[in-house]
Amino acid sequence: MGNELRIIYLITEDWYFWSHRLSLARAAKKAGFKVTIITRVKSYKDHIEKEGFHLIPINLVRSSKNLILELWSFFEILKIYLREKPDIVHHVALKPILYGTWAARFASIPCVVNLFAGVTTKFHVDKWKSVILQKIVDLVFRLGFFGGRAFAIFQNSFDKKSFLEKGILKEENTGLISGSGVDIIRFNITPEPLGVPLVILASRMLWDKGVGEFVEAAKILKKEKVNCRMALVGNPDFENPDPLPQSLIEQWESEGLVEWWKNREDMPVVFSISNIVCLPSYHEGCPKVLIEAAACGRAIVATDVPGCREVVSQNENGLLVPVKNPEALAESIKILVQSPKKRAQMGKRGREIAVEKFSEEKVVKKTLDIYNMLLQGGAKLKGNSSFVDK
Repeated sequence: MGNELRIIYLITEDWYFWSHRLSLARAAKKAGFKVTIITRVKSYKDHIEKEGFHLIPINLVRSSKNLILELWSFFEILKIYLREKPDIVHHVALKPILYGTWAARFASIPCVVNLFAGVTTKFHVDKWKSVILQKIVDLVFRLGFFGGRAFAIFQNSFDKKSFLEKGILKEENTGLISGSGVDIIRFNITPEPLGVPLVILASRMLWDKGVGEFVEAAKILKKEKVNCRMALVGNPDFENPDPLPQSLIEQWESEGLVEWWKNREDMPVVFSISNIVCLPSYHEGCPKVLIEAAACGRAIVATDVPGCREVVSQNENGLLVPVKNPEALAESIKILVQSPKKRAQMGKRGREIAVEKFSEEKVVKKTLDIYNMLLQGGAKLKGNSSFVDK
């Protein structure tokens, strides 16, 4: 056991680890790592521990702006790193990257991987404060990455280019891996259901997921007597600065504009009973829901933003519309509602894209290749390093 490689995954929420990074942690364990998960524990403690992972709870609150609490979180991470002495730490999302990268420097951890799951997100503060905060964050990143100790994985080319242009990172310290991967067996293509076409928006119920525009599009379609059902799948996230009030969603449902299915754990079933999947987000990293929808052979309507463009090719496996434009959104939904043939063609191509580009197996392998590359000269994972998209 003395030569056993150790990896730590630092992620804000246990549910996010379970939905987005479980397959990677399983693969790391299979490759010979002792896997530790540091996260805020809510609902998945037993699930994570049953996988044989070492779980360390931490109170890293996404929405906190309390300086004392944030400093406490940083020192808590540093204390864990000093005690556990991992060979690699893998940070996911903004706060884990900010705090984890600096903690790794102080703890002299040899290999650091930072996964940026969408970094074009605006800060939810006044405009002038947003500009100042962005500059501070950029400076902290620049200093944290100084010396090439950390490797950054981006989920879309726009975010990667932004960091390179700002001089925060060097090209050789970056990689591009689109999405967290999809289980192409579990998310399999199924025939479309018969009857009135069902359009779903599956996400956390946040304004910046375009839920408001989706409902406005529903109003337009209803006024034009387009025969379709519109459904919201997901719950509000009240720790996010931009949550939708539950009362408003219930009002929309009572008015007959949308159905609200709340959170669903059986997403393959949800896709199988839907006809069109919609995501009118203002910004994304590389949305898992669109990758899963493509794998299930569903036509997509999404906004023309980084992240969504990684998954959807215009008129190939879906339609892209401008941000915050319910009229264009309604028109694209209408086109697909009224053309089963076009939906079928797009769904077939979407499945091909999901298998070719986003399969869990390929995404996991690329990430393990990065671990291999960072560990060269010392311990190595089982298997050989291969090409990593850059």
